[in-house]
Amino acid sequence: MVKDIMTGNKATAYGAMLARAQVVAAYPITPQTTIVERIADLIAEGKMKAKYIMVESEHSAMAATIAASNTGARAFTATSSHGLALMHEVLMWAAGARTPAVLVNVNRAMAPPWSVYADHQDAMAQRDTGVMQFWAENNQEILDSVIIAYKVAENKDILLPAMINQDAFYLSHTSEPVDIPDQELVDQYLPPFETEVKLDVDNPKGFGSFIMPPQYMEFRGHMARSMDKAREVIRKADREWEELTGRSYGGLMDMYRCEDAEFILFGAGTMMSTAKDVVDELRKEGRKVGIARLRVFRPFPVDEVRYLADRVHAIGVLDRTYTFGYGGPLFNEMNSQMYNHGKRPPTKNYIIGVGGRDVRPKHIRGIFDDLEKVSKEGYGEEGEIHWWGLLDGKTPEEEL
Repeated sequence: MVKDIMTGNKATAYGAMLARAQVVAAYPITPQTTIVERIADLIAEGKMKAKYIMVESEHSAMAATIAASNTGARAFTATSSHGLALMHEVLMWAAGARTPAVLVNVNRAMAPPWSVYADHQDAMAQRDTGVMQFWAENNQEILDSVIIAYKVAENKDILLPAMINQDAFYLSHTSEPVDIPDQELVDQYLPPFETEVKLDVDNPKGFGSFIMPPQYMEFRGHMARSMDKAREVIRKADREWEELTGRSYGGLMDMYRCEDAEFILFGAGTMMSTAKDVVDELRKEGRKVGIARLRVFRPFPVDEVRYLADRVHAIGVLDRTYTFGYGGPLFNEMNSQMYNHGKRPPTKNYIIGVGGRDVRPKHIRGIFDDLEKVSKEGYGEEGEIHWWGLLDGKTPEEEL
C-alpha cells in the first residue's frame, strides 16, 4: 500500500479508480465538483480506464448511470444536496431496476437559505428509495467504502444501488493521510461485475416495462428481502476487507467503548470522531460512556441497536437534520427498532450541527451530562427533542 495525503473528494476518485468503474456520469455541484474533476484527470492521465460522460443535470447523471449498469458496466457518479434531490425520481428507478451502481453524496444543507455546509437532510430525504446508504467518518473510510459498496451491491442476492455519504468540507475539502491499497489487492477483493440480465443487442429484453397489480407487489417484496439480506452481506464484506487491509468499520455500526457503557450516543458522520475523543476523556473520569456510530443507514442495523438496548441506561441520538414530523430521522429509526423489543431504555434526540454548525467537545460533554440526568430525573422542560444550541436568548453556556 502507498500512503498519501488527500481530501475526501480525492479519496472518492481513487476509490472509483481502484474499483475499476467503467462508466462515470459527471455533473458539477459544490462541494462535490472536485470528485468528478479528479476522475477526469485520472482518465486523461491513463490511470483509469473508463468512459466519462458529461451530462446536463444530476437527473441525467443518475439516468446515465442506470443505463450503463443495465449494459453490465460498473457505473459511478457523485453529487450533493440539491443535486441529490434532483436525482430522487431516478434513485427509485435505479433501485427498482436492480442496478448496482455506486453514488457518492457530499452531505450539504438544503436551501433556502442557501448553504454549502454539512447537513444530513439531503441523504435522509432519500431513505425510502431502496438505495443502500453508507456513512463515512474519515477520508480512509470514503475510499474503502466505494470498493466495499460495489462488493455488496453487485452480490447476486442484493443487486441494489449504494450511496456513500461524506460531510461537506469536514471531509470533502480536508486533507488526511489515506492508505491507497494496491490494485492487485482490490482486484482480489472485487472481481469484475457480471450479470446474467443486461442490455444485449443479440438477445433483446424489455426493462422497466408496465406491469399489472398482481405482479408489482412481488417486485417490491423481492427488493425488501434483498435489503434484509444485505445486512449479513455487508458484515461479511467488512470482515473480508479487514483480512486484506487490516481495516474494519464494524459492519453496519461502529461501536466504540460500548462493551460496558451505561450511556451511549448514536449518530453519523464526522461529529462522531469528536464524540469518541470526549468518550476517552470521560472514561478517564470514571464515567461509563460509549459511541455507536452509524455506518450503514439502509439497511438499518436492527440487531446492533437491540444489542445496545439490552445493556445501557439511556441512549442519546444525534441528528444533523430534522424530519419536521417528530424528531430527527435517526431518533425515529432507533425508537422503531426497540418498540417490540424486550428492553427499551430512555432515548433523547439532540438536533445538532445543522447547516454546518460546529459540534465541539464541550457540546458532546454537555449532552452526556444531560443524558445521565434524563435517566435519573426524566426529560424535564426540553422534553424528548432538544435543539442543541438553538439561540433563543436563554441558551446555556455549554450549548454555545
